[in-house]
Amino acid sequence: MLKTPTLKILGRTSSLNVRKVLWTCGELALPYDREDWGAGYASTSDPAFLALNPNALVPVIIDEHGPLWESNTICRYLASRHVGGETLLPTEPRARAGVEQWMDWQATELNTAWRYAFAGLVRRMPGFDDPEQIAASVRAWNAAMALLDRRLDQTGAYAAGEAFTLADVVLGVSVHRWAASPIDRAALPAIEAYYARLKTREAFGPWALDEVP
Repeated sequence: MLKTPTLKILGRTSSLNVRKVLWTCGELALPYDREDWGAGYASTSDPAFLALNPNALVPVIIDEHGPLWESNTICRYLASRHVGGETLLPTEPRARAGVEQWMDWQATELNTAWRYAFAGLVRRMPGFDDPEQIAASVRAWNAAMALLDRRLDQTGAYAAGEAFTLADVVLGVSVHRWAASPIDRAALPAIEAYYARLKTREAFGPWALDEVP
């Protein structure tokens, strides 16, 4: 018997943050309906959207409990309430914290590092065309990825340890962006091996395409 979707996802698939949520749904085998919002689609400045997320950002999910925003929070929520989610987000406090620290690092340190370079080189956004700031952002981006490379070299597998978790969902889409962006990249063998492992996961396949997300 087919499941009827009770989950709606608002956001375009070109968004890295939307892809986190879609990948999480894939890992949990969750059915959903998705609507395109943001950059080239329905405007997130629409009052109807702002009523769901006053930050005017995607993704937003809507289920029987109402709307929820912030991509990493959404991923944690889905893993916490659905069968099989404990493999992605452990219930034991210390193990869970080990996953969440890398999720938080992705959202703060890593995202901050690449933001200017990506906006200037890929999105071509006005105001992000200073060559010195682009170069500084690329250096910071590579430095952050080198930190992740050292961590993966230690574990020999995934960010939080031997098992695949939500940390690897949010880091995986970030690694994909780094690998696909038109920048000079350092040779990071642990990340290269990690990226290859992630690509073997069926739920990652739709979001591991050649274009830069």
